Amino acid sequence: MPSLKAFNTFGVDVSASSIEVISKRSDLELFNYESVEDYFILGGGSNLLLTKDINKPVLKNEIKGKRIVQQSVAEVWVQIGGGENWHETVLWSLDQELAGLENLSLIPGTVGAAPIQNIGAYGVELQDVFYQLTAYDLMQKEVVTFSKEDCQFGYRSSYFKRPENKGRYFITHVTLKLSKAFSTVNTSYGAIENILNENQIDSPTARDVSEAVVEIRQSKLPDPTELGNSGSFFKNPIVAVEIFKGIQKIYEKVPSYPVSEGLVKIPAGWLIEQCGFKGKVYGETGSYAKQALIIVNYGKATGSEIYEHALRVQSSVKETFGIQLDCEVNII
Repeated sequence: MPSLKAFNTFGVDVSASSIEVISKRSDLELFNYESVEDYFILGGGSNLLLTKDINKPVLKNEIKGKRIVQQSVAEVWVQIGGGENWHETVLWSLDQELAGLENLSLIPGTVGAAPIQNIGAYGVELQDVFYQLTAYDLMQKEVVTFSKEDCQFGYRSSYFKRPENKGRYFITHVTLKLSKAFSTVNTSYGAIENILNENQIDSPTARDVSEAVVEIRQSKLPDPTELGNSGSFFKNPIVAVEIFKGIQKIYEKVPSYPVSEGLVKIPAGWLIEQCGFKGKVYGETGSYAKQALIIVNYGKATGSEIYEHALRVQSSVKETFGIQLDCEVNII
Protein backbone atom coordinates (compact mmCIF):
# COMPACT_ATOMS: atom_id res chain seq x y z
CA MET A 1 0.00 0.00 0.00
CA PRO A 2 1.51 3.38 -1.02
CA SER A 3 2.25 5.96 1.66
CA LEU A 4 0.38 9.28 1.76
CA LYS A 5 3.05 11.01 3.86
CA ALA A 6 4.20 13.18 0.94
CA PHE A 7 0.60 14.06 0.07
CA ASN A 8 -0.52 15.70 3.32
CA THR A 9 1.07 18.81 4.83
CA PHE A 10 0.92 17.40 8.37
CA GLY A 11 3.36 14.76 7.11
CA VAL A 12 1.39 11.96 8.74
CA ASP A 13 2.54 8.56 7.52
CA VAL A 14 -0.57 6.59 6.59
CA SER A 15 -1.26 4.46 3.52
CA ALA A 16 -3.88 4.13 0.79
CA SER A 17 -4.92 1.05 -1.14
CA SER A 18 -3.84 2.89 -4.33
CA ILE A 19 -3.20 6.40 -5.65
CA GLU A 20 -4.98 7.20 -8.92
CA VAL A 21 -3.57 10.34 -10.58
CA ILE A 22 -6.31 12.30 -12.37
CA SER A 23 -4.78 14.57 -15.03
CA LYS A 24 -7.87 15.03 -17.22
CA ARG A 25 -11.61 14.70 -16.82
CA SER A 26 -11.83 11.59 -18.98
CA ASP A 27 -9.70 9.74 -16.41
CA LEU A 28 -12.70 9.90 -14.07
CA GLU A 29 -14.98 8.25 -16.61
CA LEU A 30 -12.99 5.03 -16.22
CA PHE A 31 -14.23 4.51 -12.67
CA ASN A 32 -17.54 2.93 -11.75
CA TYR A 33 -18.04 3.57 -8.06
CA GLU A 34 -21.38 2.85 -6.42
CA SER A 35 -20.86 4.95 -3.29
CA VAL A 36 -18.75 7.91 -2.11
CA GLU A 37 -17.38 5.45 0.44
CA ASP A 38 -15.61 3.56 -2.36
CA TYR A 39 -12.91 6.21 -2.97
CA PHE A 40 -11.24 9.31 -1.48
CA ILE A 41 -10.61 12.60 -3.32
CA LEU A 42 -7.32 14.35 -2.53
CA GLY A 43 -6.13 17.80 -3.59
CA GLY A 44 -3.08 19.37 -1.95
CA GLY A 45 -3.63 17.63 1.40
CA SER A 46 -3.22 20.99 3.14
CA ASN A 47 -6.52 21.07 5.01
CA LEU A 48 -6.50 17.47 6.13
CA LEU A 49 -5.60 15.40 9.17
CA LEU A 50 -5.30 11.69 8.45
CA THR A 51 -5.74 9.60 11.60
CA LYS A 52 -5.82 6.20 9.89
CA ASP A 53 -5.02 4.37 6.67
CA ILE A 54 -7.26 5.05 3.67
CA ASN A 55 -8.28 1.53 2.67
CA LYS A 56 -9.63 2.61 -0.69
CA PRO A 57 -8.32 4.25 -3.90
CA VAL A 58 -7.23 7.88 -3.54
CA LEU A 59 -8.15 10.07 -6.53
CA LYS A 60 -5.37 12.69 -6.71
CA ASN A 61 -6.40 15.87 -8.54
CA GLU A 62 -3.63 16.80 -11.01
CA ILE A 63 -5.76 18.58 -13.62
CA LYS A 64 -3.72 21.57 -14.81
CA GLY A 65 -4.20 24.65 -16.97
CA LYS A 66 -4.70 28.41 -16.63
CA ARG A 67 -6.37 30.46 -19.34
CA ILE A 68 -8.36 33.62 -19.94
CA VAL A 69 -11.79 32.64 -21.28
CA GLN A 70 -13.56 36.01 -21.49
CA GLN A 71 -12.98 39.69 -20.80
CA SER A 72 -14.74 43.02 -20.75
CA VAL A 73 -13.44 46.56 -20.37
CA ALA A 74 -12.87 46.15 -16.63
CA GLU A 75 -13.04 42.41 -15.88
CA VAL A 76 -11.41 39.14 -16.93
CA TRP A 77 -12.73 35.60 -16.48
CA VAL A 78 -10.00 33.00 -15.97
CA GLN A 79 -10.43 29.23 -15.93
CA ILE A 80 -8.04 27.23 -13.73
CA GLY A 81 -7.53 23.48 -13.51
CA GLY A 82 -8.58 21.98 -10.19
CA GLY A 83 -5.15 20.43 -9.63
CA GLU A 84 -3.25 23.72 -9.93
CA ASN A 85 -1.45 25.04 -6.87
CA TRP A 86 -3.43 27.92 -5.37
CA HIS A 87 -0.53 30.30 -4.60
CA GLU A 88 1.04 29.72 -8.00
CA THR A 89 -2.33 30.69 -9.48
CA VAL A 90 -2.31 33.91 -7.46
CA LEU A 91 1.18 34.74 -8.78
CA TRP A 92 0.05 33.96 -12.33
CA SER A 93 -2.89 36.36 -11.97
CA LEU A 94 -0.52 39.11 -10.84
CA ASP A 95 1.69 38.45 -13.86
CA GLN A 96 -1.42 38.98 -16.00
CA GLU A 97 -1.93 42.30 -14.15
CA LEU A 98 -5.21 41.13 -12.65
CA ALA A 99 -6.49 42.01 -9.19
CA GLY A 100 -8.70 40.04 -6.83
CA LEU A 101 -6.59 37.17 -5.49
CA GLU A 102 -3.78 39.11 -3.81
CA ASN A 103 -5.24 38.92 -0.28
CA LEU A 104 -5.43 35.14 -0.66
CA SER A 105 -1.69 34.78 -1.30
CA LEU A 106 0.27 31.86 0.18
CA ILE A 107 -2.81 29.87 1.17
CA PRO A 108 -1.73 26.23 0.71
CA GLY A 109 -3.69 23.76 -1.35
CA THR A 110 -5.18 23.35 -4.79
CA VAL A 111 -7.62 25.43 -6.81
CA GLY A 112 -10.15 22.58 -6.81
CA ALA A 113 -10.27 22.56 -3.02
CA ALA A 114 -10.71 26.33 -2.71
CA PRO A 115 -14.49 26.45 -3.37
CA ILE A 116 -15.18 23.51 -1.05
CA GLN A 117 -13.69 25.42 1.85
CA ASN A 118 -14.54 28.91 0.55
CA ILE A 119 -10.99 29.86 1.49
CA GLY A 120 -10.48 33.32 2.90
CA ALA A 121 -7.91 35.60 4.47
CA TYR A 122 -7.26 39.26 5.23
CA GLY A 123 -10.71 40.57 4.38
CA VAL A 124 -11.37 38.50 1.21
CA GLU A 125 -13.07 35.15 0.54
CA LEU A 126 -13.07 33.02 -2.57
CA GLN A 127 -16.76 33.79 -3.12
CA ASP A 128 -15.80 37.44 -3.76
CA VAL A 129 -14.08 36.46 -7.04
CA PHE A 130 -15.85 33.19 -7.86
CA TYR A 131 -17.87 32.85 -11.08
CA GLN A 132 -18.51 29.12 -11.63
CA LEU A 133 -16.96 25.67 -11.47
CA THR A 134 -17.14 22.44 -13.40
CA ALA A 135 -17.23 19.12 -11.58
CA TYR A 136 -17.63 15.46 -12.41
CA ASP A 137 -20.44 13.82 -10.46
CA LEU A 138 -18.95 10.43 -9.62
CA MET A 139 -22.34 9.02 -8.64
CA GLN A 140 -24.36 10.15 -11.67
CA LYS A 141 -21.29 9.93 -13.94
CA GLU A 142 -21.88 13.27 -15.58
CA VAL A 143 -20.33 16.73 -15.85
CA VAL A 144 -22.07 19.40 -13.76
CA THR A 145 -21.61 23.21 -13.71
CA PHE A 146 -22.15 25.13 -10.45
CA SER A 147 -22.82 28.88 -10.35
CA LYS A 148 -21.91 31.02 -7.36
CA GLU A 149 -25.46 30.67 -6.05
CA ASP A 150 -25.36 26.90 -6.50
CA CYS A 151 -22.26 26.66 -4.31
CA GLN A 152 -24.10 28.16 -1.30
CA PHE A 153 -20.96 29.69 0.14
CA GLY A 154 -20.70 30.45 3.85
CA TYR A 155 -17.90 31.02 6.33
CA ARG A 156 -15.41 28.26 5.40
CA SER A 157 -18.28 26.23 4.02
CA SER A 158 -20.14 25.43 0.82
CA TYR A 159 -22.66 23.08 -0.77
CA PHE A 160 -19.84 20.55 -1.18
CA LYS A 161 -19.24 20.24 2.57
CA ARG A 162 -22.77 19.08 3.31
CA PRO A 163 -22.78 15.45 4.48
CA GLU A 164 -24.97 14.33 1.57
CA ASN A 165 -22.62 15.94 -1.00
CA LYS A 166 -19.22 15.29 0.53
CA GLY A 167 -16.95 13.39 -1.84
CA ARG A 168 -19.52 13.17 -4.61
CA TYR A 169 -18.09 15.86 -6.88
CA PHE A 170 -14.57 15.94 -8.31
CA ILE A 171 -13.89 19.60 -9.18
CA THR A 172 -12.09 19.74 -12.52
CA HIS A 173 -12.04 23.49 -13.30
CA VAL A 174 -12.81 26.74 -11.48
CA THR A 175 -13.64 30.02 -13.25
CA LEU A 176 -12.84 33.26 -11.41
CA LYS A 177 -13.84 36.83 -12.28
CA LEU A 178 -10.92 39.18 -11.71
CA SER A 179 -10.38 42.88 -12.23
CA LYS A 180 -8.15 44.72 -14.66
CA ALA A 181 -7.94 47.56 -12.17
CA PHE A 182 -4.54 46.48 -10.89
CA SER A 183 -4.36 49.33 -8.38
CA THR A 184 -7.84 48.75 -6.90
CA VAL A 185 -6.99 46.72 -3.82
CA ASN A 186 -8.39 45.80 -0.40
CA THR A 187 -6.09 46.96 2.40
CA SER A 188 -8.76 47.02 5.10
CA TYR A 189 -7.01 44.38 7.21
CA GLY A 190 -4.84 46.28 9.68
CA ALA A 191 -1.71 44.16 9.37
CA ILE A 192 -1.58 44.81 5.61
CA GLU A 193 -1.74 48.55 6.15
CA ASN A 194 1.05 48.32 8.72
CA ILE A 195 3.36 46.52 6.30
CA LEU A 196 2.59 48.96 3.49
CA ASN A 197 3.26 51.92 5.80
CA GLU A 198 6.54 50.39 6.96
CA ASN A 199 7.58 50.04 3.32
CA GLN A 200 6.37 53.59 2.58
CA ILE A 201 3.93 52.43 -0.09
CA ASP A 202 1.17 55.06 -0.41
CA SER A 203 -0.60 53.78 -3.54
CA PRO A 204 -0.33 49.99 -3.34
CA THR A 205 -0.84 47.71 -6.32
CA ALA A 206 -2.24 44.19 -6.13
CA ARG A 207 1.33 42.87 -6.13
CA ASP A 208 2.22 45.13 -3.18
CA VAL A 209 -0.71 43.71 -1.22
CA SER A 210 0.26 40.16 -2.16
CA GLU A 211 3.83 40.68 -0.97
CA ALA A 212 2.55 42.18 2.28
CA VAL A 213 0.26 39.20 2.86
CA VAL A 214 3.12 36.78 2.15
CA GLU A 215 5.30 38.63 4.66
CA ILE A 216 2.58 38.48 7.31
CA ARG A 217 1.84 34.79 6.75
CA GLN A 218 5.52 33.81 6.76
CA SER A 219 6.02 35.65 10.05
CA LYS A 220 3.19 33.73 11.75
CA LEU A 221 2.82 30.40 9.95
CA PRO A 222 5.37 27.58 9.77
CA ASP A 223 6.46 26.25 6.38
CA PRO A 224 4.85 22.78 6.14
CA THR A 225 7.95 21.45 4.35
CA GLU A 226 9.90 22.21 7.54
CA LEU A 227 7.26 21.71 10.24
CA GLY A 228 4.15 19.67 9.49
CA ASN A 229 0.89 21.62 9.80
CA SER A 230 -2.37 22.44 8.05
CA GLY A 231 -2.54 26.15 8.79
CA SER A 232 -5.42 27.33 10.94
CA PHE A 233 -6.77 24.26 12.70
CA PHE A 234 -9.94 25.91 14.03
CA LYS A 235 -12.48 28.36 12.67
CA ASN A 236 -12.80 31.75 14.33
CA PRO A 237 -15.99 31.41 16.42
CA ILE A 238 -18.93 33.75 15.85
CA VAL A 239 -20.78 34.45 19.10
CA ALA A 240 -23.65 36.55 20.37
CA VAL A 241 -22.77 40.04 21.55
CA GLU A 242 -23.90 39.10 25.06
CA ILE A 243 -21.31 36.31 25.24
CA PHE A 244 -18.63 38.65 23.93
CA LYS A 245 -19.47 41.30 26.53
CA GLY A 246 -19.24 38.69 29.26
CA ILE A 247 -15.72 37.79 28.12
CA GLN A 248 -14.85 41.49 27.80
CA LYS A 249 -15.63 42.03 31.48
CA ILE A 250 -12.75 39.70 32.35
CA TYR A 251 -10.48 40.31 29.34
CA GLU A 252 -10.86 44.01 28.58
CA LYS A 253 -8.76 43.91 25.40
CA VAL A 254 -10.30 40.83 23.78
CA PRO A 255 -10.01 41.32 19.98
CA SER A 256 -13.20 41.10 17.94
CA TYR A 257 -14.73 41.80 14.55
CA PRO A 258 -18.41 42.67 14.04
CA VAL A 259 -20.18 40.17 11.76
CA SER A 260 -23.78 41.34 11.76
CA GLU A 261 -26.26 42.78 14.18
CA GLY A 262 -25.93 40.92 17.46
CA LEU A 263 -22.99 38.76 16.35
CA VAL A 264 -19.22 39.10 16.87
CA LYS A 265 -16.26 37.09 15.62
CA ILE A 266 -13.47 36.37 18.12
CA PRO A 267 -10.05 35.12 16.91
CA ALA A 268 -9.71 31.46 17.87
CA GLY A 269 -5.95 31.92 18.21
CA TRP A 270 -6.49 34.50 20.96
CA LEU A 271 -8.82 32.20 22.89
CA ILE A 272 -6.34 29.33 22.64
CA GLU A 273 -3.46 31.55 23.74
CA GLN A 274 -5.37 32.68 26.84
CA CYS A 275 -5.71 29.01 27.76
CA GLY A 276 -1.91 28.71 27.79
CA PHE A 277 -1.34 26.53 24.74
CA LYS A 278 0.85 28.83 22.65
CA GLY A 279 4.21 27.08 22.22
CA LYS A 280 3.11 24.14 24.38
CA VAL A 281 4.57 20.78 23.28
CA TYR A 282 2.98 17.38 23.90
CA GLY A 283 5.30 14.64 22.69
CA GLU A 284 5.67 15.10 18.93
CA THR A 285 2.82 17.62 18.57
CA GLY A 286 1.60 20.86 20.11
CA SER A 287 0.53 24.46 19.40
CA TYR A 288 2.89 26.61 17.34
CA ALA A 289 5.02 29.08 19.28
CA LYS A 290 4.23 32.03 17.00
CA GLN A 291 0.50 31.38 16.48
CA ALA A 292 -1.59 29.31 18.86
CA LEU A 293 -4.17 28.60 16.14
CA ILE A 294 -1.67 26.32 14.39
CA ILE A 295 -1.19 22.73 15.53
CA VAL A 296 2.11 21.25 14.39
CA ASN A 297 3.77 17.90 13.87
CA TYR A 298 7.34 18.06 15.20
CA GLY A 299 8.31 15.03 13.18
CA LYS A 300 6.81 11.71 14.14
CA ALA A 301 3.35 12.46 15.51
CA THR A 302 0.53 10.19 14.41
CA GLY A 303 -2.73 11.66 13.20
CA SER A 304 -4.41 10.37 16.35
CA GLU A 305 -1.90 12.20 18.57
CA ILE A 306 -2.48 15.45 16.68
CA TYR A 307 -6.24 15.00 16.95
CA GLU A 308 -5.91 14.29 20.67
CA HIS A 309 -4.19 17.66 21.07
CA ALA A 310 -6.97 19.35 19.09
CA LEU A 311 -9.53 17.85 21.48
CA ARG A 312 -7.42 19.04 24.41
CA VAL A 313 -7.52 22.60 23.05
CA GLN A 314 -11.25 22.46 22.35
CA SER A 315 -12.00 21.21 25.85
CA SER A 316 -9.96 23.96 27.51
CA VAL A 317 -11.50 26.78 25.46
CA LYS A 318 -14.98 25.40 26.15
CA GLU A 319 -14.29 25.20 29.89
CA THR A 320 -12.69 28.66 30.07
CA PHE A 321 -14.92 30.69 27.75
CA GLY A 322 -17.98 28.54 27.12
CA ILE A 323 -17.21 28.60 23.40
CA GLN A 324 -17.05 25.47 21.22
CA LEU A 325 -14.27 25.71 18.63
CA ASP A 326 -15.10 24.05 15.31
CA CYS A 327 -12.32 22.44 13.30
CA GLU A 328 -11.41 24.06 9.99
CA VAL A 329 -9.24 21.05 9.11
CA ASN A 330 -10.99 17.97 7.75
CA ILE A 331 -10.33 14.99 10.03
CA ILE A 332 -10.35 11.52 8.52
